[in-house]
Order: sequence, then C-alpha cells, then structure tokens
Amino acid sequence: MINLKGKVALVTGGSRGIGLATVKELIACGATAVIATRNDVSELAAEIGADSLRCDVADYAEVAAAVEHCVSQHGSLDILVNNAGVIDPIAKLVESDPKQWADAIDINVKGVYHGLRAALPVMLKQGSGVVVNISSGAANNALEGWSAYCASKAAAKMLTMAAHKEVGDKGIRVVGMSPGTVATDMMQQIRDSGVNPVSQLDWGSHIPAEWPAKAIAWLCTDAAQPFAGTDFSIKTEEGRQLVGLPPPGS
Repeated sequence: MINLKGKVALVTGGSRGIGLATVKELIACGATAVIATRNDVSELAAEIGADSLRCDVADYAEVAAAVEHCVSQHGSLDILVNNAGVIDPIAKLVESDPKQWADAIDINVKGVYHGLRAALPVMLKQGSGVVVNISSGAANNALEGWSAYCASKAAAKMLTMAAHKEVGDKGIRVVGMSPGTVATDMMQQIRDSGVNPVSQLDWGSHIPAEWPAKAIAWLCTDAAQPFAGTDFSIKTEEGRQLVGLPPPGS
C-alpha cells in the first residue's frame, strides 16, 4: 500500500466518478482528503472520512478559498488533483451552443489554471507538492462533436508542461494522468450522444474509476518523478505495470 500519511490532498470534482474514487484511494493511503465540488456533499464526505467544501473551479476566488481552507484547517496542501471537468457540449461546431462551449473552457481549462495558480504559491513556500491534472487521449486526437473537450484537454496538457518548466526544479511535481475510457457518468453521457466512435464502445471495455484513482495515488510518490511534466498513461502496459494494475478486461 502506498503511504501518504500526513499528506493533505484537495480533489476538485471529487464527489463522483474518478474524483470520488481518488478521494477514497488517497484516504486509504493515509492522506487527509478534501472534496471541492459545486454541490454540498458534506454527508457523503462524512461517510467516507473526508472533508468537503463548495467550490466552482471556474471562479478563481473560490479555488483560492479552497486552498486556504486546506492550509488553515489541515496545516498544508501537499496534493492537488485537478479533476473537475465536463464533456458537454457534444455537438458539431456549427451546431454547438457558444455559452455551453465557453462554460467547458471555464471548467476544463481555467479550472486547471486556477488550481495551479492558487496551489503553487503554497507548495513553493513548503518546498514540496504534487499536482495531478486529469488528461485524456482527446488532448492529442480530434474527435467529431468534441471540439470543446479536445481543445480544453490539449490546453490542460500544455498547462502541465508549462508549470513543470517553471516549478519542476523546486520540489514540485506537476503531471498529467491519461486514464483512457472509464465507466463513469461522463462515459454514459458519451454513449447516450451516439456521436463519434467512442460512443459505440462496448461498456465492458471501459475501466473502473478505481484504476485511475490508484494511478493518481502512485503519481504522488517519488517513484513517479520520471514522469513529471508529462501525461502519464495507464492505457499502456508499462503504465499499468508501474501502478500495479491488471490488463484491461481482467
């Protein structure tokens, strides 16, 4: 078991899917986990032994307040998981809703920037910290109907690389994590849309949310240092072996 005892982790979008699985995994590894989400999930947090607060990652002031909460209530911020994200709008560019498209950028791009901007000064002062940005194969491949998602994930990947260049030599690891297709509510949205080949994949081909959660926990250890500034993938056999995951379909 990975030992993260004494570490304080903030997970955005931590109330479901990969985010919730990550919160549970970090707690199992000994960390104190704080869920940041737009909804009140205090009851859920209490059930699993986490802390929580309401936070819209599109609003920098709210993200900064979440970081301050970690420091004031728990003594530090050692891990930030920029997980909050949306797939909508799933639509061709000429049919897309401009407001919904802009909202996706606010969450998927500005949300990552806000997390980095708020957390890095704290981590620089501490001389240590890990930021994991949830990435996607969509950062590298355009897909029909996913213009907002693909563009935003490509931007988030570049933020990972830029942050690494600026703070990678100061005791801080910034890394992306590309999980592949995961059996979550977002994947159900994709299936329901019927748009592009990803929606046609058999449900059994999608990995459980617990797999990327384990990868995120592993990325918080020193063993992951060689992957700083990159998008670590558990779609590859090497990545799965490093994390200790079985082959897909197992």
